[in-house]
Amino acid sequence: MRNYLEISKASDIQNPKGRLIYRFFEILPGFLSLATLFFAFLFSWLKPDWVAIFIILFCFYYFFKVCHLAILQVASYKRMKKHLKINWLEKVRKFKHWENTYHLIILPAFKEGREIIETSLNGLIQSKYPKERMIIVLALEERAGKKYLEQGKIIEKKYKGKFYRFLVTWHPKDVVGEISGKGSNVNFALSKAKEKIIDSQKIPYENVIVSSFDIDTQVYPQYFACLTYYYLISPNPLKLSFQPIPVYHNNIWSAPAFSRVISTSNTFWQMIQQKKPESLVTYSSHSFPLKTALQVRYPKNVVSDDSRIFWKAFLHYDGDYEVQPLYYPVSMDTVLGQNLRRTFINQYRQQKRWAWGCNEIPYLMYGALKNKKIPFRKKFFHVINMVDGFWSWAVAAVLILFLGWFPLLVGGEKFNLTILSYNLPRMTSRIMTAALVGLVVSATMNILFLPPPPKNFKRIKMIFILLQWLLLPFTLIVFGSLPALDAQIRLMLGKYMGFWVTPKTRR
Repeated sequence: MRNYLEISKASDIQNPKGRLIYRFFEILPGFLSLATLFFAFLFSWLKPDWVAIFIILFCFYYFFKVCHLAILQVASYKRMKKHLKINWLEKVRKFKHWENTYHLIILPAFKEGREIIETSLNGLIQSKYPKERMIIVLALEERAGKKYLEQGKIIEKKYKGKFYRFLVTWHPKDVVGEISGKGSNVNFALSKAKEKIIDSQKIPYENVIVSSFDIDTQVYPQYFACLTYYYLISPNPLKLSFQPIPVYHNNIWSAPAFSRVISTSNTFWQMIQQKKPESLVTYSSHSFPLKTALQVRYPKNVVSDDSRIFWKAFLHYDGDYEVQPLYYPVSMDTVLGQNLRRTFINQYRQQKRWAWGCNEIPYLMYGALKNKKIPFRKKFFHVINMVDGFWSWAVAAVLILFLGWFPLLVGGEKFNLTILSYNLPRMTSRIMTAALVGLVVSATMNILFLPPPPKNFKRIKMIFILLQWLLLPFTLIVFGSLPALDAQIRLMLGKYMGFWVTPKTRR
């Protein structure tokens, strides 16, 4: 029995030794980040020359990394633009029996209004894939209240005849062993769709592709045709998840500058990850085979369900599971509150929830110990890659923006009289100025990437769209390092997070 696949936290493990090991892995991410910052500032006082050399080398490393990422970003952008021009449905029709492929689209909702839900449903209707091969599940939460259950019935009545099947599910509240959130809702919706539609219509599981979408997800016209194409050409599609590029264009023109920078930066990061499929993990809205979901079981007891479903499958299939990048976008909402203060708070909370993905580190490390069939090289690569990713998220911006000056402040008069002290701020400044190539690439691509502005948009505002990237150092600290450290410290202390639904606001 692979009981370790269902672990959500250390206390789930009955064996004391196993529980202790898992708890150690939970402490590790926060310990590494805090230890890095502590010793960096401590040695700035005790050994400022060591820190000065370290920060110069780190800035050089960061410069080359930024250049590398900028190249990947441009390459991914070009490929996405190319894929947007392809008639994917025409390519799909060349396959024999392609029409046997069904799409089960699950839209988990909480307290979103009809405008949000119906905009997403209308996008599905406008997609190019045949609607008679699309099964829609609007997955509502009982805990949202009767008002939203009634709203669901109205929507069901309006859209029921527009797809092969349209099902509304009501995920019960306060179920033992579940975390109330997207994962448990999707898990419940999957079981109901299987029971009421897939099994009753005797549709083969291997002919069904599941798309787990955030409720604000709006698909581009050829998304399902593109997804079907990659599913059909794959020699082993049941061992693949499929990841589109998330863009946050639904309300981008209404969002404040800092929110636009964060959402666009996230899009660019996901574009970069597409060029590194060996380390790509499912994120937000994504797709996977129904047969795989039924074998692995969609996670219902964790917050970071979008990545956990990949790692569960990775461990379940002994490392023989990957993510197929789709250089094709789906659009979602930028964080936007009723006012600037609420937007700021919501943005931080969303970033903290995403940063809570650090709880995948103990899950993967413990699973790697338990599963002896996965090659050591593959386990080692994924563990190191994940640890490095969350460590960098928490400390890299702090080291770059602050550590270069700290030896000068606390290093003492002896250090301040050295040539190294004189050259430290100048060298780091020049290196980081050169690294602005990444910022220029992002700002330029942002302009090329934006959707058409609203009719009342004043062209002079485009200047501020460019200047908004000057906020990047601020966003890297306030909405990058701080929520990442917050999440890692909570995990280290055993203060486990629940699922927080980002409010959807349109103006």
